[in-house]
Amino acid sequence: MKIAIVTETFLPSTDGVVTRLKACIRYFLKEGHDVRVIAPDLGVYEFEGAKIDGVPARTLPFYRSKKFALPNRKVSGLLKEYDPDIVHVVNPAILGLSGVYYSKKLGYPMIASYHTNVAQYLDYYKVSLFKGLVWWYFRKLHNKAELNLCTSNTVKEELVGHGFQNVHVWKRGVDTELFHPNKYDNEMRDRLSNGHPEKKLLLYVGRLAPEKEIEKIKSVLKASDEFVLAIVGDGPHRRELEKHFAGTSTVFTGLLHGDELAKAYASSDVFVFPSTTETLGLVITEAMASGLPLVAAESGPTCEQIENNHTGLLYNPDKQDDFTTTLLKFEDETLRKRLAKAAHKEISEMGWEAQSKQVLDYYEEIVSVVEEKSNKAN
Repeated sequence: MKIAIVTETFLPSTDGVVTRLKACIRYFLKEGHDVRVIAPDLGVYEFEGAKIDGVPARTLPFYRSKKFALPNRKVSGLLKEYDPDIVHVVNPAILGLSGVYYSKKLGYPMIASYHTNVAQYLDYYKVSLFKGLVWWYFRKLHNKAELNLCTSNTVKEELVGHGFQNVHVWKRGVDTELFHPNKYDNEMRDRLSNGHPEKKLLLYVGRLAPEKEIEKIKSVLKASDEFVLAIVGDGPHRRELEKHFAGTSTVFTGLLHGDELAKAYASSDVFVFPSTTETLGLVITEAMASGLPLVAAESGPTCEQIENNHTGLLYNPDKQDDFTTTLLKFEDETLRKRLAKAAHKEISEMGWEAQSKQVLDYYEEIVSVVEEKSNKAN
């Protein structure tokens, strides 16, 4: 089968969507399928045998830290030249508009997947007035697809509530060989703790943006000198965060990848995930696989990943100071170790193959259904 993937983000970017796509592409190729990626042109043109076709990309005024590809007729030419059996449009928004439009115009079966709650992000950028318009836009795009995927039951319920059709939940996955407690590294711990390896090391991994609510963690550092913090990642909010955490025991590492990132997880004590806007925090599964207990918001998708007082602790985002109170419970090392062990055990048998097979099965199902309809019409 020839699979075209049109995505708003791909290599060399390193977000959760890219991680998931890389795992899928590896699996598709291993199963003997052909894959073509259409993505913003960021200078990478091949991934493990899959060709990447770049579409001209540029920074946008409202988001300077990342390049985006605008809707482009080039997508039509690329699809015609490749002539796929199915098109998967990932997170259709800007470039994805072209992916959806030309897939339908050229008659290719199409799946779309939803990974980013843009409407909820509008609150953090003080433009919530446009929420209704944003939901209308994404509903319009996704309902052109034969099938829609999302990453949690909570998100599925929200999408269905907003009129999205034929929505299915895409299983989560993680590289359990890369992310493992045995990646603990003394040098990495010393680096992340700024020379205080004896203290409780809190870890945040992800994009540095306002909607991630990373500022909340400062309250814990102020409340107890038993904790230090490492922030791994980059993004448009980094400068503001560096100012916010000035004078605290906080280390900013920038982006980490591969084995270095795995060491950062395994060498820390507690993973902190303050955000209430995630559709699926892939970093949560990476942290659990690495043997870290978690503190996260009591919000829908997160509750599906973390069992309170078993694999982590959930805080009430509507209750003042509950985040701080919850994190301070990890002063109890017995509690931390119990939750860490349970977190690793829950994820240890999870890999990327099941979720990759799931989406491949959907591709084959959609191709079969569309072919059957076409034969009946003829």
